[in-house]
Amino acid sequence: MSAGKNWQPEKVRSRLDHPVIDADGHWVEYGPVFIEKAKKVGGELAAEGLRKSMRRNPDALSLSIAERRRRGIGMEGFWGRQSTNTRDRATAMMPRMLYDRLDELGIDFGIVYPTAGLSIPRIEDEKTRRAVIRAFNIVTADYFRDLSDRLTAAAVIPMHTPEEAVEELEFVTRELGAKAGMFGSGIKRTLPAAKDSDPDIAKFAAHFDQLGIDSDYDYDPVWQKCRELEIAPTFHTGGRSLGLRNQPSNFTFNHIGHFAAAGHAVAKSLFLGGVTRRFPDLNFAFLEGGVGWGCQLFCDLIEHWERRGREGLEYMDPKKLDRALLKILVEKYGYEDMASELARRDGWPSLKEDELTGGLEVLDDYAACEITRKEDWHDLYVRPFYFGCEADDRCNIWAFARSNPFGARLNALFGSDIGHFDVPDMRMVLPEAYELLEKGFITRDDFRDFTFVNAVRLWGSQNPRFFEGTAVAKEAASVLKGEEARAAAE
Repeated sequence: MSAGKNWQPEKVRSRLDHPVIDADGHWVEYGPVFIEKAKKVGGELAAEGLRKSMRRNPDALSLSIAERRRRGIGMEGFWGRQSTNTRDRATAMMPRMLYDRLDELGIDFGIVYPTAGLSIPRIEDEKTRRAVIRAFNIVTADYFRDLSDRLTAAAVIPMHTPEEAVEELEFVTRELGAKAGMFGSGIKRTLPAAKDSDPDIAKFAAHFDQLGIDSDYDYDPVWQKCRELEIAPTFHTGGRSLGLRNQPSNFTFNHIGHFAAAGHAVAKSLFLGGVTRRFPDLNFAFLEGGVGWGCQLFCDLIEHWERRGREGLEYMDPKKLDRALLKILVEKYGYEDMASELARRDGWPSLKEDELTGGLEVLDDYAACEITRKEDWHDLYVRPFYFGCEADDRCNIWAFARSNPFGARLNALFGSDIGHFDVPDMRMVLPEAYELLEKGFITRDDFRDFTFVNAVRLWGSQNPRFFEGTAVAKEAASVLKGEEARAAAE
């Protein structure tokens, strides 16, 4: 979509009877200065680790296509920072300037995520990772300290182990006053057989821990700590330069769909792992991948449950095969070779193969979800999951479509993504989102949920004090009061 060259976010904002919350804005840490600040609070290890992490893109771009192909390194994005629009470049670098321009952008309050910080949860060396993340969180908190009435920065939460995550959660909430957390997911675990291999080869001999099923660790202590500290886990993990998105010459090929793929994996794992069953009051958000994949996953989970849940599996139980009927039918249609083979096998189409179940003790893939009624799908998926959407994504309307199973409305979040290459002008974001309403694709109530209410539900129902002292405190409190009344009525 395109709202045209005469973007007027102030005009759009004046038409609304509710605030606008940006659930996923970005700032662009200015490396030379940020690294020095990190060094002061975290020492040389933190500074060097951050510097190396920030060199990932330029290091890849310095290689030839042939060398990237040989080493299995994907093409990274070049020219990813504003140049023609110098005001936006400066705004992305300086939180105070972003703060001053919020009214111009039509935004009342924003949750700001990092840029360089997006990749630091995947630093493999534990000491370096912990030093970098601790210093990064301290420096970031200092940049945003005096802007809290209109901006709050998400702290980075590493998830390589539950202990590491809990320790950082304790620190950022109690010491830095953080209210939002960007959690790592898709944690790479090198397969034991590849531990001593060449690093360029070993990186392909790994599995990616998605925190819910078949994890190397029990992450329930992390979710319990989130509940205790009133933090809603939000994931901003990428899937670029991995697996099917690792071409050496085309960044766009690698980029399209990578946030959706990463969100899809962790959401599916949390759901099937029973996390939303065990922690029914915890909210989770998956940012920048849109809601289209969330709608598809919702449908897919239901359809697979009908076939691979307990009742569906019982229908496919090999023991229920009517061997006598099968024999009669084969003989009726004259397949003598089949009849002979079946006779040799006592009427079974195969011996043992059909009985293989992969060593599972519990055959129901949905056992941890304990689904017994239609309402469980709302409680376990629709209510706790939130999906960060960019303004120009037409699939945003799917969140509100009547075609969703049970008529469900998924929790789409308005995320500006300002600061990044896909927003050439920060003033375009709110008008582009508003086009969905102007063109009749969504209703005014849908737009209110998209740009305001769902963000309040995500963070405010987790932490009732999240919006206190902010520019949207009064309106957020009204939403939360309504949610309480609705819950009481149910």
